[in-house]
Amino acid sequence: MPHPVPAVEHVLPPAEHWELVAAVLTALPLVMRRRYPLAAYWAVMGATLLLHRGAVAADATTVTFASGLIAAYSAAVYSPHRKAVAGSLLAGVVLYAVFPLVPEVDKGLVPVLVLLPVGLAAHGVHTWRQRTRTLQEEQRAALRRAVDRERSRIARELHDVVSHNVSMMTIQAGAARKVLDTAPDQAREALLAVEAAGRSAMSELRHVMGLLTMTSDGADPAAEADLAPQPGLDRLPELADRVRDSGVPVELTVRGAPAELPAGVDLAAYRVVQEALTNTVKHATGAGVSVVVEYAPGELRVEVTDSGGRPRPAGPGGGRGLVGLRERLALYGGTLHTGPRPGGGFRVRAVIPVEGP
Repeated sequence: MPHPVPAVEHVLPPAEHWELVAAVLTALPLVMRRRYPLAAYWAVMGATLLLHRGAVAADATTVTFASGLIAAYSAAVYSPHRKAVAGSLLAGVVLYAVFPLVPEVDKGLVPVLVLLPVGLAAHGVHTWRQRTRTLQEEQRAALRRAVDRERSRIARELHDVVSHNVSMMTIQAGAARKVLDTAPDQAREALLAVEAAGRSAMSELRHVMGLLTMTSDGADPAAEADLAPQPGLDRLPELADRVRDSGVPVELTVRGAPAELPAGVDLAAYRVVQEALTNTVKHATGAGVSVVVEYAPGELRVEVTDSGGRPRPAGPGGGRGLVGLRERLALYGGTLHTGPRPGGGFRVRAVIPVEGP
């Protein structure tokens, strides 16, 4: 009778604490895989290498391999640092080839292990295309908004240029017609004023239209055409003279030491005076105008007041100029206050903050 084979019992040693911690850490960083995909990938890889310093059960290797696969997929899909991701994944392939980090699987699981990466890669490509399409749509929308803002800005520029100069030309032409037979010299002066206003309008219009034809390489057609620069406060005396020539008394006062202003602030202040004078000529016949420019500490103050006159009906588009001025001043942190004066007339007051020297 054969003797029974004695049973051999294998008792596994208890797991050490560092092995338990490393096993948890291989999956714990996956919680942050979308917010910090590359950091989560390397945290998983570090924990996996730490866990496999000694003999590890096959089940543990399978778990760490799955964690590493998910971390690699997350890094490839969610990380914006494409070069760093490519280098990290290449380094991970080397580590998996050098160290025993790949579990042994049955032949029945080979198709699963082949199809799973293919499916993940296909999903990653689909997600990448969706992100690219969304980014392109956002860029197109941002471009449309920028174009709309630029068109609105250019429309305000054209309004300022055309409304002021055409108003001056109309008044001067009307005055020349009335005195053409009785006072030819006065008619000649009025026509010269019309010519000067027309030249000024064309010069500024060419500058504004040059903004529309700015080439993509940064070349400015306005510079090539030798166009005049945009006006500033230094051209207020010339503006006041043109309005005086139309028969409107204008008193110009400058207080404080004139300071060098940013080009945008200088142009905005000039437009405030120009718009206020244009409105006086168009809507308050016979009114006198006072223009005060004050260079105060930390700010520029511009105030235009008229004494009131015979009102004229507002034409189409009335009020657009003041709305455009308010938007223009807001770009520089400035404010615009308009309204009737207690004693009659109208006041336009702008305050623009400026940096000291």
